[in-house]
Amino acid sequence: MHKAASLGFGVSKPYSAREAFDFILISRDPPSEEKLWRVQVKSTARLSKGVYHVAAVHCVGGQTRRYLPSEIDFLVVHIIPDDSYFVFPVHAITGRPNIYLPPKNSGRARALEGYREAWHLLRPRP
Repeated sequence: MHKAASLGFGVSKPYSAREAFDFILISRDPPSEEKLWRVQVKSTARLSKGVYHVAAVHCVGGQTRRYLPSEIDFLVVHIIPDDSYFVFPVHAITGRPNIYLPPKNSGRARALEGYREAWHLLRPRP
């Protein structure tokens, strides 16, 4: 939430803990084009075999489920040791229970690297 706020986004926490998302991100760029996004946040510091692992799932009724577009709009992953963020539209992770991300400046080409610090995806499109 702090990172999003520092980039000029508004943030709001849901009152209920039963939602699949952690906060609502408010994009006002330009001010006349306000957009609300449901954002789920995951973080990891676990480096294994040269990549960070994140489980892109949540618990519903005691069962583990993948996130659905009806539940969240974006998944933001914070890589703690790098202090970097991956910003995934839900469609990019749908069907992926696990996400494997390279460390910053590792030189390892990964298909998901384009989502690192992709905060622009949260700005309204003209």
